[in-house]
Amino acid sequence: MTDSFHPPLRTLMGPGPSDVNPRILEALSRPTIGHLDPEFIKLMDEIKGLLQYVFQTKNELTLPVSAPGSAGMETVFVNLLEPGDKVVICQNGVFGGRMRENAIRCGAVPVMIEDDWGKTIDCNKVEETLKQNPDAKALAFVHAETSTGARSDVAQLCELAKKYGCLSIVDSVTGLAGIELYVDKWGIDAIYSGTQKCLSCVPGLSPVSFSEQAAEVIRQRKTQVQSWFLDLNLVMGYWGGDSKRAYHHTAPVNSLYALHESLVIVKEEGLENSWVRHARNHAAFAAGIEALGLGFVVDKEFRLPQLNTVSFPSTIDDAALRNALLSEYDLEIGSGLGSLAGKVWRIGLMGFASNQRNVLFCLSALANVLSSLGHPCDAGSAVAAANASYGKS
Repeated sequence: MTDSFHPPLRTLMGPGPSDVNPRILEALSRPTIGHLDPEFIKLMDEIKGLLQYVFQTKNELTLPVSAPGSAGMETVFVNLLEPGDKVVICQNGVFGGRMRENAIRCGAVPVMIEDDWGKTIDCNKVEETLKQNPDAKALAFVHAETSTGARSDVAQLCELAKKYGCLSIVDSVTGLAGIELYVDKWGIDAIYSGTQKCLSCVPGLSPVSFSEQAAEVIRQRKTQVQSWFLDLNLVMGYWGGDSKRAYHHTAPVNSLYALHESLVIVKEEGLENSWVRHARNHAAFAAGIEALGLGFVVDKEFRLPQLNTVSFPSTIDDAALRNALLSEYDLEIGSGLGSLAGKVWRIGLMGFASNQRNVLFCLSALANVLSSLGHPCDAGSAVAAANASYGKS
């Protein structure tokens, strides 16, 4: 006989998922109703309005895709790109590479702009590439690169896209609700995110939003969208503004309860207050990390407060440290990816997990495990440095 599964209670401070607010877990447990129930339709409308708030947009075509952030990426690419379209893609980490893969599978022609991992996207290189490719349909880039902890200048990049007649496609899976993001003000044409990062919801949904210009491109396609499930011309029959909805798929009802609750929590706190909280906790964490004699990969100006990429000496056994944190402290942090594998830890301070307790707990646990592995660290000085930072804010 197989027993029920009871997961351990962890503190999630990796690159995602983040700790889920108990209010959201409670929302998941509420009674399931039909995905065409009139009460559920009302909830769908509220979710759209709340997503418009966190995206800072009035875009009508704003909704949660019934799948994780990677499906949000695919939704944007398969709906906007057709075979033969040229798209300029910026890559400074893992997820720019995934954009390339999506473009190729759409039959589009990617033009890649490469920047070092851990660096922000070079806008001068972007402009030069757009000049050389006047037939490009879109410029695609990552706002908050989860693999490196680097932030890029969305406003300037979108301005360049407009200047050269391109649509802008933005990955903000790790950015949404953690740092400044203004879809309408910055002129973003298409954006996707995920629920498991700074929204502190369970994984499995991907909020997306499209400008009217992007929506018109979708409506005027010459070819069918290659994915039936992600075809927004069909999905909008279910998520559209009318009270009468056409069945497209069975929405993940309870997960949408959870998303609604997470968005209500953001609205209660205030979006700007959420940004400030993430920045404040990052500053304290950074002070503690530096007191431990460790550093950061990303320059201070471009660091993500919600995703800290911490570098460490090659003498430290990366896997042993992370395993010890998990087994001894029930604390999860992330490893490096790609060219940063074995060189960095990715430590998240996202959403509900971005709080003073987690900052001090992580610093203390890190110091203790480092010392046990033969790299003496003073947990007291790290905690004191973090507390001093809180005292200034």
